[in-house]
Amino acid sequence: MRVTHLMYRACNTSSPLATYTTGNDSIKITTKGHHFFFCGVPGHCQAGQKVDINVLRLPETAPASAPSGSTLSPPPVPSVSVPVSSPSNALTLKASKGNFAKLGLAITVLQFLYQVSH
Repeated sequence: MRVTHLMYRACNTSSPLATYTTGNDSIKITTKGHHFFFCGVPGHCQAGQKVDINVLRLPETAPASAPSGSTLSPPPVPSVSVPVSSPSNALTLKASKGNFAKLGLAITVLQFLYQVSH
């Protein structure tokens, strides 16, 4: 789920900005600033399955006319795939608590950073 900052802090799932349920969703972030997401399965957000993506700046756009012979083009705006668990294939709350949840979140953030930089 994509949510507001207040909803993110409270793990409030009552009215998300967007919901992603296929497990193969792709999210394109086109604005700088904080973008808040968490798992909507009951208990998962409270167990740490949430992420705050802070886009510091977006790639610059190309000038109206590039110098002749120029092969430079602006990098594309990154697209992020965020896997989403459904209740049928979700981990149990016990398996997602503590250090395992933190490790999983850290790996997800590192994968995102790698995708953005390449």
